Amino acid sequence: MINSIEEYQNYIITEIKCLNLPANPKNLYEPIRYILDLGGKKMRPVLTLMGCELFNSNYKIAKQAALAVELFHNFSLIHDDIMDDAPIRRGHSTVHEKWDTNVGILSGDALLIVAYKQLEIYEPQVLGQLFKLFNQTAIEVCDGQQFDMDFERRNDVSIDEYLKMIKYKTAVLLGCSLQMGAIIGGSDEFDAKELYNFGVNLGLAFQLQDDILDVYADKSKFGKQVGGDIIANKKTYLLLKAFEDASKAQISTLNTLLVEQDLIKKVKDVKSIYNQLNIKQKAENKMNEFYTLALNNLKNIKLSDEKKQPLLNLAYFLMKREN
Repeated sequence: MINSIEEYQNYIITEIKCLNLPANPKNLYEPIRYILDLGGKKMRPVLTLMGCELFNSNYKIAKQAALAVELFHNFSLIHDDIMDDAPIRRGHSTVHEKWDTNVGILSGDALLIVAYKQLEIYEPQVLGQLFKLFNQTAIEVCDGQQFDMDFERRNDVSIDEYLKMIKYKTAVLLGCSLQMGAIIGGSDEFDAKELYNFGVNLGLAFQLQDDILDVYADKSKFGKQVGGDIIANKKTYLLLKAFEDASKAQISTLNTLLVEQDLIKKVKDVKSIYNQLNIKQKAENKMNEFYTLALNNLKNIKLSDEKKQPLLNLAYFLMKREN
C-alpha cells in the first residue's frame, strides 16, 4: 500500500517516461513528449490508482487506465490552448506556440488515440465498462469546453449553467478517473458509482475554490496573478452571484467595470462590490456544500474507514490548498 500522494505521483511519472512512442514522424510525437514532460500534479492518474487500491491491494493493475486519463487530459490541454490562443502552459510555451497550430491539432489527435490504446490490455468484460465510462466522460468534457466558449459571448449565464459547465469541463474527469480504478479493482456497481460521485462533487468544490483563490489568495503563495479572472471578465461563480444579488446601482457599476481599462482599479472596485455583497462567504458556502456531498459519497462506500482514509486525506488536502 502506498502511504503518500508523492509515491503515486512518482510512480505515474516514471510510467509516462516509459511510454513507447515512435521517433517518427518527429513533428507528431515530439510535441506529445514535450507536453507530457511539462509537469503538473498528475492528480487524475493518482485518483485512478487510489480508486483501484481501495478495492484491490495491487494498484498497479490500474496503470494503463491511469495513463489513459492522464494522456486524455493532456490531449484536451493542447486543444484548449489552441482555442484560447494561450501562449503559456505550466510556465512553458504551449505546443501550438512552440510548433504551430496544425502540429498542435494533429499531435493532440494522436495523443487521444494513444490514450485509448492504453485500455486495450483489459479483458473484454472490464474493457466494455471502461470504454462506456471513458467515452461518456470524453463527450462531456467537450460539452463543457463548448459551454465555456459560448459563455464568453453571453451576458445571461446563470449560476446553474456555470455549475453544469465546470462539472463537465473539470469534475467529470475526476469522477471517471476514480471509477475506472474501482472497476479494475473489482468493486461492485454501487461503490463504483459512489466513488464517481465523490470525484465529481470534489471536483466542483475544487473549481469553486479556484474561483475564490483567484480573488482572495495570498499573492505570495498563489503562483499566478490575483484577480486574473476579474481582469478577463471570466464568468466565475463569484461574478455571477454578484450580478444575482446586486442592487440596480451595483449592477450598473459592475457593467461599467467590465470595460474599465485601468486594471488595478478594476480589480479593486469589483472586489469592493464582492465584499459589500459578502460574495466570498456565499461562494465558500456553495463550495462546502459540494465538499460535504463528496464526503457523504465516500461515507456510503461499503468499506472500512481505514481503507477510505487516504481519499479522505486527499480531499482535505485539496480543500486546504492556497494555490
